[in-house]
Amino acid sequence: MSTSTPRPATGATADHATTKAAGDESLAPQKTRIMGRTSYLLAWFGGCVSIGTFTMGSSVVGTLNLYQATLAIAIGCFVIGVALALNGAAGYKYGIPFMVQARSSFGFQGTRLPGLIRAVPAIVWYGFQSWIGAGALNLVSATLFGYDNLVLFFIGFQFLQIGLSVLGFQGIKWLENIGSAFILASLVYMFYSTVVRYGDTLSANLLTMEGSWGLPFWGATMLFLGIYSTMILNVSDYSREHKEGSGPGLLTTIYAMSILPCTMFMGLIGYMVSEATGVSDPIKVFSNAVDNTPLLMTTLLFIAFAQVTTNVLNNVVPPTYVLMDTFKLSFRKSSIVVGLLAFATFPWELVKDESATGLQIFVQTYSAFLGPIFAILVVDYYLIRRRTLDLDKLYDATGPYRGINPAALVATVVGVIAAFSISTVSWYASLIPAGLTYLLLMRYWPACQRFCN
Repeated sequence: MSTSTPRPATGATADHATTKAAGDESLAPQKTRIMGRTSYLLAWFGGCVSIGTFTMGSSVVGTLNLYQATLAIAIGCFVIGVALALNGAAGYKYGIPFMVQARSSFGFQGTRLPGLIRAVPAIVWYGFQSWIGAGALNLVSATLFGYDNLVLFFIGFQFLQIGLSVLGFQGIKWLENIGSAFILASLVYMFYSTVVRYGDTLSANLLTMEGSWGLPFWGATMLFLGIYSTMILNVSDYSREHKEGSGPGLLTTIYAMSILPCTMFMGLIGYMVSEATGVSDPIKVFSNAVDNTPLLMTTLLFIAFAQVTTNVLNNVVPPTYVLMDTFKLSFRKSSIVVGLLAFATFPWELVKDESATGLQIFVQTYSAFLGPIFAILVVDYYLIRRRTLDLDKLYDATGPYRGINPAALVATVVGVIAAFSISTVSWYASLIPAGLTYLLLMRYWPACQRFCN
């Protein structure tokens, strides 16, 4: 098979040997890594503050008691940690991003499928969360200064995020590391305030309720896992920035322990406030947990800040790398395009009550693809490649990975069918059918043999 020298635009020879300036990202194998263990943990901590976690907590009220809800969150975060460590191993070892990693299983052209599945939701959530953040800032302005202009705040907020995004991982590193302290302090206070305000009601209802240890319990673990299931796909985009020297066990611990605190605090706050008041709207959840204007302003600023830390890590990087791979744009140009595309999602329409059903269908649809694609990537790296990749082939568009791997497409379809068949635990249900189908097709279908080399 061909092992020709890769092209500088996307190949292994385009790396930066000693330095890495802000925004100077490429698809080439990453040799200059800027995040140590503490920095990497804090980056994930700051980037995983998903406002949707409040809603996930609210959704299990009446199904699980407080003990079960706490355990469900913990299990979900542990599974996330394992999944991130498994799928991020290739990026960590070879310094390659998700779009390059996926070439060995889906092919150069086939990567458009996992790239699209990861990029489109990211852009939609980018716009959605920016609107929420702008709404929080607008409420602060209206309360303190009497100035109310949500559209202006949204435009300004979005351009602020675009400005931060073009700095690449240098900007992400410092934003997440510095912001983590504010996020943690805010969450600890919010949790304390919730317990103090609703403690009597909670002890009477949540601890005495029988709850369920069956399918609803495992479905709840998947709800909290599902918030980060998109990041499980493109974790190599981040692991390639982590300095070498961390083993699989330590990486699993870093992932799980960075995600657990935010998810635990936010999930339980949403759960407890919803049980006590019947409120599940994120901003109202925050508002109901505080009892004076200064504290309300602090929590609203937290909401706004959390959107920035989450967006620049979770919702900018994935589609930016997809654009870089597809259209051969630079990181900075791609991140600007992604930011502008977020305007085109019309988030002011998505937040309307009548849009909730359509948004839920959208989430359920793309989520059905996440488990199968994850299973295919893991089976390909560990069972087909035996954790050994040929970088020249991964960057050679005329080599064995050219075109589309039919095994990956068929396995994805099989996994999606399984996911929709058992929707309560769709992510779990899709793993074995998709992974096993891919493994068998790669070993016994002649049309896939060149992808095995």
